Amino acid sequence: MRMPNEQMIAVAAGTSDALVEVDRVSIQFPGSRGRGTVVAVEDVSVSIRRGEKFVLLGPSGCGKSTLLTAIGGFIPVSSGEIRVDGKAVTRPSMNRVLVFQDFGQLLPWRTVVNNVEWAIAKRWPKMGAKERAERACHYIERVGLGVQAQQYPNTLSGGQKQRCAIARAFAIQPEILLMDEPFGALDAINREKMQHELNRLWDAEDKRVTIAFVTHDVNEAVHLGHRVMVMSRGPGRLRALVDNPNVGSPPHDASALKLVDELRELLKDTP
Repeated sequence: MRMPNEQMIAVAAGTSDALVEVDRVSIQFPGSRGRGTVVAVEDVSVSIRRGEKFVLLGPSGCGKSTLLTAIGGFIPVSSGEIRVDGKAVTRPSMNRVLVFQDFGQLLPWRTVVNNVEWAIAKRWPKMGAKERAERACHYIERVGLGVQAQQYPNTLSGGQKQRCAIARAFAIQPEILLMDEPFGALDAINREKMQHELNRLWDAEDKRVTIAFVTHDVNEAVHLGHRVMVMSRGPGRLRALVDNPNVGSPPHDASALKLVDELRELLKDTP
């Protein structure tokens, strides 16, 4: 099997600019009918740098979504530790926002703008109504939903719902944006549009938001991630950590396509 170039394979160790540190983390769940345990993630150590877009890539069932959810503080680790800014993660925080593939994350009885305002009010309870509305409208415009601001979620397309969810997430300025296959339910055209929108919005925020993004799509990983963590099949282990100089490149860029091929070969050889 042809491995990616050696300089692209990094050791999963902490760095001085690390925002998130996953330190020898294992995550287990009770087996079906209470029989034994299922190991979803096993002895993973990796760091996510401040201000980067970090992709967790792997086949279905490799534990990537489980690890992302644990970084968010929504499930506990069985052993090891996850730290953000040097502090152990023990519970969810408004500084760590999770965006799902499921469109049900929007409140159906609130309009697009009210969905974003609601999140802002939760983040900053003392913010005035005028400032809150202006902030919500600013981010709605940034994701191209200005015309749909007064519509309800059930009138929106799948892509529009995800734009609303992303606007809501960026509007509250999280330190870390955790994205669990957010574009997985979209058709190919809308998926590509949303990848472009995410890159554009991250750039517009002066790269202040750190993004951890789960996908099993190799092309998406190369388009979005400054680094790509490849996970093995369950139990999920770190297979490789790959630097990506092609982030944001056009889909048919020769260097990006070469990395796509190398990652595919790596996944084929993943135990």
